Amino acid sequence: MRKPIMAGNWKMNKTAAEGTALVREMQKDLLAVPAVDKVFCPSFLAVPDVARAVAGTELAVGAQDLYWEASGAYTGEVAPAMVREFCDYVIIGHSERREYFGETNETVNRKIVAALAAGLVPIVCVGETRALREAGETQAWVRGQVVAALQGLTGEQVAGLVIAYEPIWAIGTGLAATPADAEEVCGGVVRATVRELYGDAVAEAIRIQYGGSVNAGNAFEIMSQPNVDGGLVGGASLKAADFIKIVQDAARAKGL
Repeated sequence: MRKPIMAGNWKMNKTAAEGTALVREMQKDLLAVPAVDKVFCPSFLAVPDVARAVAGTELAVGAQDLYWEASGAYTGEVAPAMVREFCDYVIIGHSERREYFGETNETVNRKIVAALAAGLVPIVCVGETRALREAGETQAWVRGQVVAALQGLTGEQVAGLVIAYEPIWAIGTGLAATPADAEEVCGGVVRATVRELYGDAVAEAIRIQYGGSVNAGNAFEIMSQPNVDGGLVGGASLKAADFIKIVQDAARAKGL
């Protein structure tokens, strides 16, 4: 069985002090659920303090982005090795990065390659807009994003990735996809595309998350789907009680 992975994307919230306090509030309860991988993804300035707060535990830290160059005159960017100093994971290609900051399928791929070279585990985000969904283009769009993201990667590299399916229309809107919707895309599109490109073994190894208004009320049903291996959680990850319950429900949903 694939080990569930729940990652909290804090986005542009929480100072270093606030983030550290939040992690410490959750730490005991989260460590009591060893069957689930838990990842905190704070803003860059909070990453070092949060990493120090969880040092020596199984709790992990991820960044929300990185740049593909190793160093140089790229003001405001953060290199893979800088991220790896504190993090095990990195979110790449989140829809907000694509929409607001010009991220493309090509730059997503370059960042994935750089992250892997630095020893990071990419959490690669894919997902469609409401307009694409209503036009019946969800499968083609998401498949295209997956194919582009994995360009040039080996099967071994892909097996160790995390792909997060986040329908853009559900992010921060409260309009979560139904469990059936999540399963249809996570299994019928994302995993099916990986199987087509890399075969059964890689497809069965890769972990696929659902993200988009995951909360303490719907996590159990969504995580009960066989092809949903975890969640990329936004607003609910900023509330200790909610994120704890989501992690607990993920373990319960998988019978762990």
